[in-house]
Amino acid sequence: MPNDTGLLDYCETDTQRRAIEALIASGGNRVDAAAVLGTTERSMYQILARIRKRAARQGYSPDHGMTHTAAPGFAVKGVSTLYNADGEQAAQWVKTSADQQRQEDLREAIIDAFADWKGKGRVAAAPKHADEDLMTVYPMGDPHLGAYSWAEETGDDFDLKIGEANLCEAVKRLVACSPKSKTGLILNLGDFFHSDTSDNRTMRSGHALDVDTRWAKVLRVGVRAMMQCIESACRKHETVIVKNLIGNHDDHTSQMLSIALALFYEGNDRVIVDESPCKFWFHRFGNVLLGATHGDTCKPQVLPGIMAHDRAEDWGATQYRYWYTGHIHNQQVMEFPGVVWESFRTLMGKDAWTASKGYRSGRDMYAIVHAKDFGEIERHRVDIAMLKNGNPSS
Repeated sequence: MPNDTGLLDYCETDTQRRAIEALIASGGNRVDAAAVLGTTERSMYQILARIRKRAARQGYSPDHGMTHTAAPGFAVKGVSTLYNADGEQAAQWVKTSADQQRQEDLREAIIDAFADWKGKGRVAAAPKHADEDLMTVYPMGDPHLGAYSWAEETGDDFDLKIGEANLCEAVKRLVACSPKSKTGLILNLGDFFHSDTSDNRTMRSGHALDVDTRWAKVLRVGVRAMMQCIESACRKHETVIVKNLIGNHDDHTSQMLSIALALFYEGNDRVIVDESPCKFWFHRFGNVLLGATHGDTCKPQVLPGIMAHDRAEDWGATQYRYWYTGHIHNQQVMEFPGVVWESFRTLMGKDAWTASKGYRSGRDMYAIVHAKDFGEIERHRVDIAMLKNGNPSS
């Protein structure tokens, strides 16, 4: 058995570390190690393979330990070695390149962290009757879970607990008043999480963020909240599609959310989680073409051309086309030739920066019903005042 003790240095999650420790204690027997952890041999094999792959990229050899290293964020591309007259190594140059594996490493770490939850997702029984000609869309405008706001400073109290409760209750109310359409689409328009790292700054601009509680706790609550929203939708809709778009606050955690949910509901054919990291997302429903993006990378006037270019065949085959975006936290609607664009508000309370800039948009969430042949036919609205945490004085 290769010496796996050194692999402990390349574990990025507690699950990986426990796996290596169990493997070492069992003398390299994956079956015994899996039994100790209460998982399967296949899961043990997959976890071990990912750790070894990461270690190898950084120059680790199971027989000789570290042979060459690369700086954090870089992958070993090649090594040049200079030997002296006695044949001994005198110097070594490690050739590196920017690590293109960052996204893969993130995905692997998430898969490991949720290994014990894989395929555990169970939902309520499907409705006995559902209209296959209808689709209900639940656009989530910038939930910003983890944001913190103090009412005396901003006019609104907002924290992780309030954010979770408001979001879940809003979805529950909207599902209750929506028709029994066969398809339900939970469309997270981005910035589901307020912060993408424990640094509590935006990744791109470095803008400081007012954040409630620990980052890891925010992630856990976010996954739990989305599971509860999915459960609510499954009580009314036979099939629930879940799409989490990447925002400017959650470049990575938005992908974590999708991967975690996909693992949890793996094997459940009633819940479809789209894991693609695409910035522009499209969904066709009969004579309806829906496009969605966070809204931080281009102006609304550009979106019709993107839809026509990226989905040329669907564009020509549909009559009712829509773009849904978030980002600006206020409701706007514009009609372009062939497309209606709409931005959605958020349930989030104003933070200190938003309040100081004079932003005072309303707070609500919608359920929008599309008919396969006629486009949008109805919508339902939940205002923040209707929710138990919507009144700062409550």
